[in-house]
This record gives sequence, structure tokens and C-alpha cells, in this order.
Amino acid sequence: MDQTFVMIKPDGVARGLIGDVIARLERKGLQLVAARLERLPEKRVMEQYREHLEKPFFPSLRHYITSGPCFLMVWEGRNVVPVVRTLVGATNPAEAAPGTIRGDFAMDIGRNVVHASDSPESARREIGIHFSPDELCSYKRADETFLYE
Repeated sequence: MDQTFVMIKPDGVARGLIGDVIARLERKGLQLVAARLERLPEKRVMEQYREHLEKPFFPSLRHYITSGPCFLMVWEGRNVVPVVRTLVGATNPAEAAPGTIRGDFAMDIGRNVVHASDSPESARREIGIHFSPDELCSYKRADETFLYE
């Protein structure tokens, strides 16, 4: 199965949305294989957002992402990266469709509840930043035969 990284950001954690996000991904048929609640250390924030380090918004992003705990997750499923990106919705919540996580729970791009890897390569990189291989717990879902041909 493919894997992806999903992070509920400090605004989503503070608003009590962890359960809602997990429920949507599980109802779709995806499988949670790792999860942890923590305040991100500076070093991992810099690795996570390395492509944004020189951008003018990075200092406020760094301040925000370290302002409270994040809920880090690894999900498995076929084509999991595009499936999760569709469930999460557009980065700008004003453009996110109703029924998506951002469309239903977010108002502002700077407080958009959740991060999801945008490609399989990004997913591998981001999972490697936040989880060691021995923290991933793959298993067979009881309903797997009803999810996939």
C-alpha cells in the first residue's frame, strides 16, 4: 500500500478537530499506521518546510506551527496521496469545496487545519522527518476485501 503524511496543525488541535479528521480518513477506507501528538522541535520544522525557508511568510509560519501541539499521522491506502489531498481540499479554505476538511473547518489560509503531502516523494520525505520505520504499524483492515478489488 502507498503511504502519506498528514499533520493536524495547532489550530486544528486547539479546536478539537483531531477526531473529525481521523474519522473522515477512516470512513474513506484509509488505514492509520502511525500517530503522535507533539510540539514540533525547531529542527524538524526547518526540515518540514525547507522549500519555504527564504519566503517572506516563513517566520510567521514557523511561529504558528510551533505555537502548540500538532497531531502527526501516517496513512496507508491505494493512491493515498491524491485521495487524501482531495479529502483535505484546496490550500486556501476560501477555495476549498464544501465536504472537504478545509472547506468545512477552515476560514483562512494561515489557519487551514491540516497539512497533507502533495506527492509520493514528499510523503516519503515527510514521513522520514517525523517517524522512524519501527514506528509504522501496518496491519490488515477487517473490511479490506470490501474496499479494493
